[in-house]
Amino acid sequence: MHDEFLCHVTAYGICGGRRVGVPLGTYRAPTLPLALWWLRDRATWIAERLDPSPGLSYVPERALTPMGVDTPDVPGQLRAWCADPEQQEQVAEDLASGRLVRIATRDETTEYELLAESVDALRMARTQPRRRDPWRRMTVTNSH
Repeated sequence: MHDEFLCHVTAYGICGGRRVGVPLGTYRAPTLPLALWWLRDRATWIAERLDPSPGLSYVPERALTPMGVDTPDVPGQLRAWCADPEQQEQVAEDLASGRLVRIATRDETTEYELLAESVDALRMARTQPRRRDPWRRMTVTNSH
């Protein structure tokens, strides 16, 4: 069982023709339940900002407009992921086994990514000797 988890949330988009990531939060969770809670909390946070409930006091009147029927429903996908016990159990099993977990969804302009990984697994990976790639090519230049 892995004890500590590093969690990240990032939004990716295109700026100036390049893919750019904007960090939306990082959390070093001391336990698996807290890592899962934080991922769900951040997914809900993104969903509420993309699709707030009408009638909230901080949303000006007529500020919200309906989405087109062919627009990907990122908030709906994030909320569905949070509410799905089977997916939550799978994430818990993967993290407990030391595997990296990535939850991602996208619309026309932005990809939203939630990542979590075991701090222990990261430490163990750093201590493993690097395998040499037998197909790696080196370029040698002569300077005279």
